[in-house]
Amino acid sequence: MTGLLSGNDLCLLRGDRCLFQRLNFALHCGELLFVEGANGSGKTSLLRGIAGLLEFETGNITWDGQKILDAYQVFRSDLVWLSHRVGFKGELNLLENLQFESALRSCSMEKTAAVIDRLSLAPLTSLPFRYLSAGQQRRVALARMLLANARLWMMDEPFTYLDKAGQALVGELIAEHLAGGGLCVAASHQAVDVGAPTQRVTLQ
Repeated sequence: MTGLLSGNDLCLLRGDRCLFQRLNFALHCGELLFVEGANGSGKTSLLRGIAGLLEFETGNITWDGQKILDAYQVFRSDLVWLSHRVGFKGELNLLENLQFESALRSCSMEKTAAVIDRLSLAPLTSLPFRYLSAGQQRRVALARMLLANARLWMMDEPFTYLDKAGQALVGELIAEHLAGGGLCVAASHQAVDVGAPTQRVTLQ
């Protein structure tokens, strides 16, 4: 079972509890891996394992045919993460935060104005980040994803803090990323319907 991103015979324990075992997937360009399950079922842990941030008891993740731990820098350069914590500096405004990110990784900063406009962030560019609402901060995190030159989007509860318009926009952005040949792994309590090939992993 191989794809651009593959999980092979994955098993993860939390204390004495097995969150999942014998889990396999193979994700190709233009495909979404949707992870669903109740709170505590291991959705975030699975995403962290796929990203190489924790080790599985058995199995491995491969990217373009290589185990990610054998080519971790290459893999990380192809990945951008949307998590519960947006990870920006509160004293900087959103433009300064995005510029800081661009110094850490390959970003298309020439698209910044268009991305900020699409995410309805233009009136907020001069405010310190800490003054933005949770939903606005989430939109800045989405801007970071759009500016990153990353084929793989990892999204943990991507609809959190967003109103209906923001949630619809997330669906549009994912659909466009997949249509352009990208991949997305998303864990959510809310269904993600993007009109693209979708594999589902349901954790108990």
